[in-house]
Amino acid sequence: MNIEGLDYNTQREKLIIPEYGREIQNMVDYAMSIPDRNERQHCAESIIAIMSHMFPQNRESENPEQKLWDHLALMSNFKLDIDWPFDISQAERLLTKPEPLKYPMHDIPVRHYGSMLFELFEKLKTMEPGPERDELTRLTANQMKRNLAQWSHSSTNEERVASDLAKYTDGKIQLDIDTFKFEKTHNKENDRPRKKR
Repeated sequence: MNIEGLDYNTQREKLIIPEYGREIQNMVDYAMSIPDRNERQHCAESIIAIMSHMFPQNRESENPEQKLWDHLALMSNFKLDIDWPFDISQAERLLTKPEPLKYPMHDIPVRHYGSMLFELFEKLKTMEPGPERDELTRLTANQMKRNLAQWSHSSTNEERVASDLAKYTDGKIQLDIDTFKFEKTHNKENDRPRKKR
């Protein structure tokens, strides 16, 4: 659709540094068209002042002036013929994106417990009976109950936790529901204000 007078951003040239917006890019384009070098220099310094006021929090970063001049060089595709107060030869490094982080993918039977709990299950399998294993069992069982409640599973009871703990530790850990004390879990239902009748 092409309606006279309407100008969509999707039809315009892509911005090099979108954070500054199209008006700053237009100022940079205008500065490159100024024939007089002194006037062009003054215009570039004015653009830098405006850019600095747009993001005052950047003044606390390392070399804020250098960064602004690097941005100006990038927005002008290094074609702005002025006396640069800083070396802009390394400005392109600002546009390089870091490699994406590799997300650790673990093959776990159920996601609601998470990979860290499955690491604890493996540790519990190898531990000798004693106070240290009992304490880790207590922490693990309570975290399992919290995870079940957080993931809104309809069955967050102690029997399920005991059953799952025995299952994922290959039967090494058996909770006695009659003697084991679970921490109270926070119930989302209790958070809702009750309607007055």
